[in-house]
Amino acid sequence: MVQKAKILLVDDRPENLLALEAILSALDQTLVRAASGEEALKALLTDDFAVILLDVQMPGMDGFETAAHIKRRERTRDIPIIFLTAINHGPHHTFRGYAAGAVDYISKPFDPWVLRAKVSVFVDLYMKNCQLKEQAALLRLQLEEDSRIGRESAEPLLAELSARLASVEEQAEALTKQLAESPDTGAAATAGHLERKLAGLRAALEALRPGAQQT
Repeated sequence: MVQKAKILLVDDRPENLLALEAILSALDQTLVRAASGEEALKALLTDDFAVILLDVQMPGMDGFETAAHIKRRERTRDIPIIFLTAINHGPHHTFRGYAAGAVDYISKPFDPWVLRAKVSVFVDLYMKNCQLKEQAALLRLQLEEDSRIGRESAEPLLAELSARLASVEEQAEALTKQLAESPDTGAAATAGHLERKLAGLRAALEALRPGAQQT
């Protein structure tokens, strides 16, 4: 059974962390604090996170530098990063955030409902991703343990996984259309991230088919 998703909150100001916790508590997920970029990188060494909310302006290692380290690590490079900033230096500053690997860039003060909704999208995707990976791992184990299993025996299990993934793909397609119509500058990046994740899951599922394993 999938555990609660972990959300990493990175900000050097305790009052900002408290505010984020208050906003995101309704999601009923595990919220993990980090008061600096260094603390965030340590947390990422041992735990898996659905999404990272990262303050840009921090003493020492700022948000851009922290994101660069996250994206260089194979373990963490695919974790979505939402940048939070109290200042707005215009499009060049925003572009730097996307160049650093952010999927979204939100200026403070932000609408709590909007932030919660955006985080919820990535939590939902993460949870479905975990469920599909667990089912795929169980199927792969079954195939490995019973070398006599044939396509006829495996196909019902694969069909069930494919149907579940198709449901997620349908939801993501509807979400992508909503994002495409949004004036939010982070919409395109968010939609692209969703599409890449689902394409990877679909490819992994197809690789489990008996015929594909022999190629």
